[in-house]
This record gives sequence, structure tokens and C-alpha cells, in this order.
Amino acid sequence: MTSAKRIIIATTMGLITGIICMLLASSGPEPMELGIKLSTILSRTLTGFMIGISALRLKWWLHGSVLGALGSIPMSLAILNDPSIMILTFVAGIIYGFLIELVTSVVFKAKQKPVAVV
Repeated sequence: MTSAKRIIIATTMGLITGIICMLLASSGPEPMELGIKLSTILSRTLTGFMIGISALRLKWWLHGSVLGALGSIPMSLAILNDPSIMILTFVAGIIYGFLIELVTSVVFKAKQKPVAVV
């Protein structure tokens, strides 16, 4: 079973990266709608939660990157009309996933627990 410490740290890091992502995205010349700001924060927070609860047995850096990529697919598909922003959103998700897992597994040492298969 995954530890509560790991879930809390990863989800909190997801929230932090979501706020950073939203601030970077809204720093452009055009104002960003509140719904888009909130969905950006929520998407990155959910990515952190996915990383925290995941039982995938991968090295920490690959685990964060893969789940960051998976968590970015919905956000990336929502902006198909601008391919460069879509790709940037997807790559940013990989980077944020890596950072979430880095802080969770390496800094706070909240490693994944082995899962018993019944």
C-alpha cells in the first residue's frame, strides 16, 4: 500500500507545479480565463496525485516523466488549434512530473512501496 506521506507530498508538489504552470501560462499579452487557470492547476495537481498513488515499478525519474506525460495528454489535446503550445504543454508535463517525483522520492525519500499481487 502506498504511504499517505508519499501521496500528500506528491499531490502538494502537483499543486505547486500547477500554480507555477498557470502563472507562466498567464504571463502572456492576452488575459487568461479563470476556468483555464483553474483547470491548469487542477491538471497538475491530479498529476501529482497520480504519481503519489501509482504502483508502476519504474525508476523514479522515469516514473515521474511517464506519469507527467500521461497527465498532460488532456491539457495538450484541449489546445489542438495551436500545435506549438500543445507540444510545449506536453513537454512541460514531462518536466513537472520529473520534478514532482524528484522532490517526493529523492528529497523527502517517500519511495514507492512494493505492491503485493494476489
